[in-house]
Amino acid sequence: MSADPSASTSEPGRKHGRLKAGLSIQSKLLVMLLGVSLVSSIVIGAIGFINGRQSLHDAAVEQLITIRSMRAAEVANAIESVKRGAALDSRNLSAQTLSRTLNAAFDELQQQEITPEQDALLDQYYSDTFIPLLEERTGDEYGDTAFIPQSNAGKYLQLQYSTKNQDFDADYDTLLGLNDTGDGTSYSQAAGQYGDYFGRIVDQVDYEDALLLNLDGDVVFSAYKGVELGTNVNTGPYRDAAFAQTYRETIATNSVDAIGVTDFERWIPSLGVPTMWVISPVGNDSGITGAIAFQLSIDTINDVTTGSESWKEQGLGDTGEVYLVGRDDLMRSTSRRLLQHPDTYAQRAIDGGTAPSIANRIVEVNGTVLLQPVDTFAVEEAQAGRSGTTTGTDYLGGDSVTAYGPLEVEGLDWVVIARIDSAEAFAPVADFTRIVLLSVLGIILGVSLLSLLLAQVFTRPIHRLVGAVRRVAEGNLDVQVPQGSRDEFGDLGDAFNDMASSLRIKQDLIDEQHQENEKLLHTLMPESVAVRYKQGDEAITEAHENVSVVYAELIGLDDYTRGLSGEEEIGVLNTLMRGFDEAADKAGVEKVRTLRGGYLASAGLVVPRVDNIRRSVSFAINLVEVVDRFNAQNGTSLGIRAGVNTGTVTSGLVARTNLAYDLWGDAVSLAYRVRSVTGEPGIYVSQTVRDRVQELFTFVEAGTVDSAGKTETVWKVARDG
Repeated sequence: MSADPSASTSEPGRKHGRLKAGLSIQSKLLVMLLGVSLVSSIVIGAIGFINGRQSLHDAAVEQLITIRSMRAAEVANAIESVKRGAALDSRNLSAQTLSRTLNAAFDELQQQEITPEQDALLDQYYSDTFIPLLEERTGDEYGDTAFIPQSNAGKYLQLQYSTKNQDFDADYDTLLGLNDTGDGTSYSQAAGQYGDYFGRIVDQVDYEDALLLNLDGDVVFSAYKGVELGTNVNTGPYRDAAFAQTYRETIATNSVDAIGVTDFERWIPSLGVPTMWVISPVGNDSGITGAIAFQLSIDTINDVTTGSESWKEQGLGDTGEVYLVGRDDLMRSTSRRLLQHPDTYAQRAIDGGTAPSIANRIVEVNGTVLLQPVDTFAVEEAQAGRSGTTTGTDYLGGDSVTAYGPLEVEGLDWVVIARIDSAEAFAPVADFTRIVLLSVLGIILGVSLLSLLLAQVFTRPIHRLVGAVRRVAEGNLDVQVPQGSRDEFGDLGDAFNDMASSLRIKQDLIDEQHQENEKLLHTLMPESVAVRYKQGDEAITEAHENVSVVYAELIGLDDYTRGLSGEEEIGVLNTLMRGFDEAADKAGVEKVRTLRGGYLASAGLVVPRVDNIRRSVSFAINLVEVVDRFNAQNGTSLGIRAGVNTGTVTSGLVARTNLAYDLWGDAVSLAYRVRSVTGEPGIYVSQTVRDRVQELFTFVEAGTVDSAGKTETVWKVARDG
């Protein structure tokens, strides 16, 4: 806080100088520094921005491609696994025995007489139960007898089994076990003896159903005994279904190695629910006796595409999903947005171009399979056999990043689509853009301030010398240019001082003593206070707003120095205080005073700082590090308690005879009190400090103290923060 003698004397001389047009040296230097620094900052920022933005963009797209590839492989593996399981199950000896036995029993039932009463009972089941429920579920109209089997065997089996499930709400375990009806027929006995084989397969693999067909296309057995039991897929009501066509193609191979798989289709016996089948011939290398058909549910596919609804955990964030689309541009899996937001899905689908009737139907059945159209560029490209990525409108009209490609599964013409909202996918890019812009703006501001400061520092000797020369010209011989840098400015200052010294030889001793007094005075107080003191003010105080105060106290010093000599004790204190002074310089805070085992400092007092609170907390943390280093070097266990507060303080001289510059006020008092809230070492801050820098440091609540009649919460700085 030393004063510059010429600083206060150069300004009056300016009025005698004649202002000249043009930029000053300081202005020219400032322009040069700003020009070079700003251009460099902008160029470097632009290069980093372009490269970083592109890298983040590519990373988001690559992640989506990886997820699409993984899901496609998982779907393909799941279907192939089902096909392998079906092939093994159809070659099983139990399956062969069941097929031969039930084929013979079914043929025997062809001779079974169906009475008019039984015909009426079957007609009543379809007209009163099945058809109304089917029409309610599908919205279509059907004839009352459209699905009644033509053969006596088929009618008899439906009377004995299918009609038992009058309301379609029977327990599934009961239906699986309903094999032997006790009617004494060969069929009932064979079903009771071998039907459990089907039940175990369905239960263990979680199929929706399993059918056994003979070579003529008759469904001779069903695990759940639905209305497909007893019908003929070649000549009956389901002859045009994909199931029937795949059955015929598979049987035509006459090979147990053939495996057929159908696309999803609306299966009438399941009340129009989308269903896919895996069909495998039953038999051995000698020949086949029929086929087993396993019905896969939508959940089998959805569990893979949704990752069991763990989208976020598998890298798809809050909006991403993977879905399948068929050649007809309709979904083959369920939309994530329907599963998570069913209340808003219909309107979003309608806004995206889906017909209102379809959108409402999707919400009604809680499924998008064979309902939700996906007519997008990504689907078109994938159906053409190409893989890639695109950004554009998705099936609900939103903007998405999409990775697409064909699904490599024999027998299925599907494509796999992975998408995520563009806003979420490129959120890191937007964050990076914001950070870069803020950083460049911060650099520009910092460079501007630094350039201004450097320009002022560089030209300060010139201003001082000009002012001193003008003072000499006026006859004032007391001017001395401070000794500064060792350059041309320093040489010029030395020459001026030599000239001035030759004019005031008689006053050298007085001036020398005056300079010593000035130095001593400025070490005790700030320059503004020193000026007022020299003017004769008795009570000198200054109020300062927005000042941070650090009150630190060493713990354990008395115990440590008890056995030391006075000289050793002073050495310990000097070592610690030098470390504290270095920490103050490093953090940019001002030391106010030191006591034995104590240290009072402030930030924003002499030099106003917008970040004075951060500097104060950082300084307190540095004090802890100084003490820790001292402990490590000397094997001691000293500690430190520091209180940090901010607010308005008053500074000034205390006592007239023995000068002491000090701070006081509520901010200082609270800093003093918060330091000892727990009695434990650490850095304690007031609520105001914590609120201002809580994003920069980690705090834990330490207690409360009374301040100005109210309770103040005290926070402790966590060392790992």
